[in-house]
Amino acid sequence: MAPPHSLSPLDAIVDSYQRLVGEPLEPGTRDPLALARWLDESAPYCLLAHSAEADPRFVYANRAALRCFEYSWDELVGMPSRLSAEAPNRAERDALLSAVARDGYARGYRGLRIAKSGRRFWIEDVTVWNVLDADGQPCGQAATYRRTAPADDMPRS
Repeated sequence: MAPPHSLSPLDAIVDSYQRLVGEPLEPGTRDPLALARWLDESAPYCLLAHSAEADPRFVYANRAALRCFEYSWDELVGMPSRLSAEAPNRAERDALLSAVARDGYARGYRGLRIAKSGRRFWIEDVTVWNVLDADGQPCGQAATYRRTAPADDMPRS
């Protein structure tokens, strides 16, 4: 199944980024369907979001993120987002997500991640923000990044 060009949760992701980070996430189209299509197919960055559950699950990933993590839409969406990092690296990830929950957003994060194939890679200059619902209540978190770097030179934990 391909990712839907739907407005949910993308409108909350985009609106929350603008509200919390203070700049637009996208090139300024006013057509919601065109925006969804652009974010999914053409955005020059990875974009992922997870739910607000105790063990958050991915609710969105654009094609750039799916390629980066080597998953299909059906494989990634619904998967616990903690599985995007190896167990020894999850404490650092959890600390970042807690800081974002408290502060609204964070910029400049660098973290080690793992693809479906087991390939390890760094995500760099990451921005993470709270995704807010129409009432301004947190309903998840999202992240975007443009750069990755191989982690092949690092020993496995």
